[in-house]
Amino acid sequence: MSERYIGLMSGTSVDGIDAVLAEFGDATMTLAASYSYPYPDRLQDDLRQAMRQADAVGAERLGELHVRVGGAFRDAVVAMLDDAGVDAGTVRAIGSHGQTLWHRPSGPYPFTLQIGDAATIAIGTGIDTVADFRSTDVALGGEGAPLVPPFHAWLFGNPDEDRVVLNLGGIANVTVLPAGQAVTGFDTGPGNTLLDAWARLHLGASYDDRGAFAEGGRVNDGLVEDVLADPWFARPPPKSTGFEYFNLDWLRSFSAGGLPPRDVQASLAEITARSIAEAVGRWAPGTRRMVACGGGVANDDLMRRLRRALPNVRLGTTSEMGLDPELVEASAFAWLAMRHVHGLTGNLPSVTGARRSAVLGALYRG
Repeated sequence: MSERYIGLMSGTSVDGIDAVLAEFGDATMTLAASYSYPYPDRLQDDLRQAMRQADAVGAERLGELHVRVGGAFRDAVVAMLDDAGVDAGTVRAIGSHGQTLWHRPSGPYPFTLQIGDAATIAIGTGIDTVADFRSTDVALGGEGAPLVPPFHAWLFGNPDEDRVVLNLGGIANVTVLPAGQAVTGFDTGPGNTLLDAWARLHLGASYDDRGAFAEGGRVNDGLVEDVLADPWFARPPPKSTGFEYFNLDWLRSFSAGGLPPRDVQASLAEITARSIAEAVGRWAPGTRRMVACGGGVANDDLMRRLRRALPNVRLGTTSEMGLDPELVEASAFAWLAMRHVHGLTGNLPSVTGARRSAVLGALYRG
């Protein structure tokens, strides 16, 4: 018997919420609807400021942001169901990733913080909502990320071919799917986060459309080499990262400010492509096929750079496998909600480094 679940995802780009309505059967998934819900401008600005100035966010402001983001996630669900003409009563549960503000899985007090009040979502939609998927993995000694590799393995794995699934979100991460062997996965470094931040600074736009700004620049090899010498890139998996590490303040420590802005944009695209290629070459050398997903798939310049950096790998997108590249992560959280409801584990210790697998998330009744 099939069941319907909603998946909600907002990444480090902080541009809005991707929502999907997924129907799961026996080892199958069909998308019945999808919706892209932009954050209101004021909320988007407040979230970016909170991420940039973590130490300045007081308890009152954090609480307000938590509820405001929950309201945006609720509204995304309502808008999608109205648009699709679907009764909320037919949906078993919502899986909400929330909005990551800080992700610090190492140090004396490891934690990961995703805001977006799940009670606001559940009560506002009347649908049971599963949220806070990452904390259990962190409590078990894991990185809490990436969490999508089990879903990638379920949907895209092939017993006869070594594959890598590349997620080009704000942070880039890979799922390594070797034929007949254990699944692994890890963050490779910046995906779109530095590209988007530099575009906001110098173009006044939220992103570099199709990579046109970067395409017209010249790569500064010295900047690329200096950045890739950062010790983070040499760390072995499991590893994860976020905006709190890869940001413009970090970039300025490499004296990028003295270069023409367009050359910096080109260099940032090259850093993303080369860091991914070097990680795959080191940790998944048998890869012959890579399928990409995430917003970065729409960056033509970045995809060309990836193909040059990975000449022996066939690079395509998840659309070849029947799933829109921009809906993969939201679909993963619908799947994780389904796993929670049925008492099934959601993490992979081989990916996150957790001591054991576990049921992820907390359930809020609608």
